[in-house]
Amino acid sequence: MERQIREERFFLQAGGHRLRALALVPVPAPSAGTGTTPTLVFLHEALGSIRQWRDFPHRLAATTGCRTLVYDRYGAGGSDPLAEPRPLDYLGLEARDVLPEVLAACGIDRPVLVGHSDGATIALLYAAAFPDGPVGIITEAAHVFVEEITLAGIRAAAANFANTDFRDRLKRYHGQRTDSLFAAWKDTWLDPAFRDWNMQAALASVRCPVLALQGADDEYGSPRQLAAIGGGVAGPFRQCLLPDCGHSPHRQAPEKVLEETTRFIASLPVRRSDAAERKEGADG
Repeated sequence: MERQIREERFFLQAGGHRLRALALVPVPAPSAGTGTTPTLVFLHEALGSIRQWRDFPHRLAATTGCRTLVYDRYGAGGSDPLAEPRPLDYLGLEARDVLPEVLAACGIDRPVLVGHSDGATIALLYAAAFPDGPVGIITEAAHVFVEEITLAGIRAAAANFANTDFRDRLKRYHGQRTDSLFAAWKDTWLDPAFRDWNMQAALASVRCPVLALQGADDEYGSPRQLAAIGGGVAGPFRQCLLPDCGHSPHRQAPEKVLEETTRFIASLPVRRSDAAERKEGADG
């Protein structure tokens, strides 16, 4: 049953910055604290934002009945613009420091993380750092090590940014943040010191179920990423390599991605929220 969705737009503080957020609340909403449906938390790609997810978060929320949070990370969309150089460990900092503050600010514990590209990597790093945190993870085009195809894709994007309307199209979403956001992404990944970045060792700490999606024609990564994730995580794992699909499965193969993600969320074990467990303990 698809539900109507009520939108709640707001700003929150996390990582020392003001971040724009969107909550999607199914109507009728599930009862608070029942634990029957998890909260979905969307983590966008490096150059992404709330708006660039298009209608996919709404459709998944309506289909599953899950409360959903989508937010712009620091430097993107309507959040604070970047004001300093980005550290090479920015993915780990987002996972270990910023995301926990986002969840706490919104009263979310034990989420299902839905990440795309950089956001997918952040989701895996969060699950590795907080093994009892997420109920499950859905990744699209995650990176767990640096490949030459990734670097070639970024070089091509840089050429397009300089010579085509790509910059103007990004400005629709990021406005005056566009140049600093693009430079931070490009300069970090093309920095020789980043070439050996690799998070595969951390995957052994990921105990929750993982659904990993990737386009067979992904211009930023090969199926070796899926193999590394599946071979590294400790919990249940399912992968889906989508034919005739590039780096953005939720846009390029939306029906298949909606089908796979809905099935995955329905398969997750029902877990009481931390708040509900604390209340039961106090009442008992």
